[in-house]
Amino acid sequence: MISEVEKNTLTLFYIKEICMKSKNSKVSVAQIGTKHGHAEGVLQVMLENDDVQVKGVFEPDRNRVEKLKKLDKYPWNQVFFFEHQDQIFLDPTIKAVASEGQNIESLDQTYEILKSGKHVFYDKPAGDDFDHFLSCIKIAKQKNLYIQMGYMFRNHDGFTKIAEIISQGKIGKIFQIRANMSTNLLPEGLNGEIQISKHQGGILFDLGGHMIDQIVYFLGRPNKIYSFLRRDISKIKNYSDNTLTVFEFDKSIATIEINSKTINHMKTRRFEVYGEKGTLILEPFEPAQFLKVSLNKTNESLSLDQEYYFDSIPLSDKPRYVECFDSFIKSIKGLKKPDRNLEHEILVQETLLRATKSIQN
Repeated sequence: MISEVEKNTLTLFYIKEICMKSKNSKVSVAQIGTKHGHAEGVLQVMLENDDVQVKGVFEPDRNRVEKLKKLDKYPWNQVFFFEHQDQIFLDPTIKAVASEGQNIESLDQTYEILKSGKHVFYDKPAGDDFDHFLSCIKIAKQKNLYIQMGYMFRNHDGFTKIAEIISQGKIGKIFQIRANMSTNLLPEGLNGEIQISKHQGGILFDLGGHMIDQIVYFLGRPNKIYSFLRRDISKIKNYSDNTLTVFEFDKSIATIEINSKTINHMKTRRFEVYGEKGTLILEPFEPAQFLKVSLNKTNESLSLDQEYYFDSIPLSDKPRYVECFDSFIKSIKGLKKPDRNLEHEILVQETLLRATKSIQN
């Protein structure tokens, strides 16, 4: 007969064993939706993550499913297609779901995922209905679930280095941020201008969250937002294809420029941060090449004689989604805290909808 001390020791041992197995085992995931612009890329990342077991994909559009099967193309030819979403919701082994439907359907899908008790990797943006998104947040808090928005620059080497330099105080107080994340779209297609025109704010709604995610991380909630939502090139009615947004803070301003008709758009995307002691310029984002850093010689961390210190820091060009999804899985396994908390996710979505004028300032 064992003593109480021995019983307690054994109990602690088994608990520790279970925790270790949980942290070392694969997390079973599924995907709902295939029509988001990032759906294919995220599925590929899940299939190639050693800590993930992909159980399958549910797409409510059966014609879309048949089309993907006939393509016989990676990654779609590597997954099982569920007949009904309840096959995901009622499977207790599935711990997380990637919400990859079109923006017009993904908020409802995300709500159902959370109701079923699954963590969710929710691809941007979080819909047009802010109250509905808040109901998702409420469920996540009640059920201790993670919601991670699919803003793909959170682990980008350039933005990570910008965050490090700012946190170290090397550029001093930020008084201005400028961002451009334009694209070049055709009218038709799953993620073309016609589809995006269904959302207030047009191209700003579709892409603005990526830049807002960074800006509010550095500066907090804007006091006022002024947006110019124009249709200057496209023939699609009620579609904003040329946008400029100004964010006003106590002692700084930020601007985002996004249009949907920029030639060679990937080369023109940039993020600029201006502080009292220095300037950081990231151009272009992808492929990541260099972060340009300019600092005053008065910066105490430098021992240079010239008036300004200038350097181009080489960047690692990491593929999209890989690190952000890996971070999501590690959070589920208890290995790290989320890169952004739920309050940040709320702030990003509120700021985006203020910028598109869906929420009045």
